Amino acid sequence: PEVLEVRGEVYMHHEDFESLNRRQVEKWKQEEKRRQEKEKRQKEKKRQEKEKPQKEKKAKTYANPRNAAAGSLRQLDPNVTAERKLRFFAHGWGELSEPLDETQEKAMARLEKMGFLVNAGVSLCSGPKQMLESYAQIERGRAELGYDIDGVVYKVDDLGLQGRLGVRSTTPRWAIAHKLPAELAWTTLERIDIQVGRTGALTPVARLAPVTVGGVVVTNATLHNEDYINGRDSEGREIRGGHDIRVGDWVQVLRAGDVIPKVADVDWKKRPKGKKAPKPYAFPKECPVCGSKAVREEDDATRRCTNGFGCPAQQVERLRHFVSRAAFDIEGLGETQVKQLHSDGWIREPADIFDLEKNHGGEEKDRSDGERDLFSVTEANRKLLSNREGWGEKSARSLFQAIENKRKIPFGKLLFALGIRHVGEQASNLIARTYGNWDEFASEMRAAAKLEGPEWDRLMDVDGVGKVMAESLVRTFKRERESIDRLLKHLSVEDAARPSADTPIAGKTVVFTGTLEKMTRAEAKARAEAMGAKVAGSVSAKTNLVVAGPGAGSKAKKAAELGIEVVDEDGWLEMIGGK
Repeated sequence: PEVLEVRGEVYMHHEDFESLNRRQVEKWKQEEKRRQEKEKRQKEKKRQEKEKPQKEKKAKTYANPRNAAAGSLRQLDPNVTAERKLRFFAHGWGELSEPLDETQEKAMARLEKMGFLVNAGVSLCSGPKQMLESYAQIERGRAELGYDIDGVVYKVDDLGLQGRLGVRSTTPRWAIAHKLPAELAWTTLERIDIQVGRTGALTPVARLAPVTVGGVVVTNATLHNEDYINGRDSEGREIRGGHDIRVGDWVQVLRAGDVIPKVADVDWKKRPKGKKAPKPYAFPKECPVCGSKAVREEDDATRRCTNGFGCPAQQVERLRHFVSRAAFDIEGLGETQVKQLHSDGWIREPADIFDLEKNHGGEEKDRSDGERDLFSVTEANRKLLSNREGWGEKSARSLFQAIENKRKIPFGKLLFALGIRHVGEQASNLIARTYGNWDEFASEMRAAAKLEGPEWDRLMDVDGVGKVMAESLVRTFKRERESIDRLLKHLSVEDAARPSADTPIAGKTVVFTGTLEKMTRAEAKARAEAMGAKVAGSVSAKTNLVVAGPGAGSKAKKAAELGIEVVDEDGWLEMIGGK
């Protein structure tokens, strides 16, 4: 094809990994030898070095092939990357100017003919039984592959069906991962720390005595939530025999998917008895950062800080989210910079980012020679970004320009960037397409604060928006109105792109009811939205068309009462030019 974007995974074979570590050791030995020779030539310096406490020196080696491959790709010098024996398995594609074939299997075979390496373990299965048999076979031969894997991915073979199933914001609906059993290890739980996230969630983190799991030294692991610590699942049922986890316990650690460590079990029989017995862990009822009340809402397994943007921990996490790639994507303003600027008191909310240059960009003065320059560092100029540790005039100016470039932002990105609980990237874009204009949307969110009325009904009619998400939206706009308004003063919000208006249903509000037999309900809704229609969940005077399948009930009846056009599935397909 004229355009072909091949996707896959870079990996390192076990033999190549061992060879790389041997070269790292040899390289270190040579550097150490040169260092020692230099010290001999500088006797005085050698004497001074001997007087200082010496750290144990050893060669820098990689913990596992995964880290080695990732580290090799991140090298700034491509020659270093080229020296390392990296390999590539093609497993899919991105942008194409024309389809590779009609099925996943045939498309992969075509990539293989082009010269791309395709995993030899790929097989075509006719159903779940064969899929599980293939999984079991791969699991048995895992140790003999010569490279590390953490599971198997099942994919729908028919590319037409893949297209119909579509994708979520981060994952496809036509593929699912079946992880292999994780490696386990036992160690001591030294303490439990609480981290506060963007939405105020209090997440317990286990601090462990260092233990090697799957070739990686693990010192931290997730404990999920307070129910998990207490030996209960989200439904209140017992896990681990109902035994809780306590500081000082002997715990089992696994790397979920061979990546994320978590505490899986506890050997309660090794727990000291009597006076030496550790006390049950008391999960905090207050935020450990700001001291505000931390509550659990009904049907929520997580306890959350109630202080919102007033909590410093939430401020940092929400600012990090605001500048992340899927949101404003401000180059030069990553996690480290956000934490630094927040610690300095320069940014507390998103609006502060757009005031950075005005408040900390530097002052200019006319010099006698007619030139202009920044003031020298004085007490006042310590507030200049260019004078902060880790910054210079060039990096500061680059950041200010990057911020300036983001003053114009699409509706959907802005909504996602606000970090509203339950509102992800896909939902943000869906809402943006529904309302079109930010000012109209914000006005309606504030009008819907009572969780009733036409504005609330319209929000609830948006396909994909449920009561939980809707309540989160309107409460955020009520609670953080001033903060959002301060931000909007700096921005120009682009209206959401409208689907094609050149279709028979463009601009119409459509309701689906009953059973659709030739496509799924989700498919039908996606098709309607792509053709410029709005899909609602209930029939009202604003409804233009009702598509009624077998079993249609009150919605079809109400449509008839209101004189709204009702068609069956065949009539709908004919209307949109479907099959």
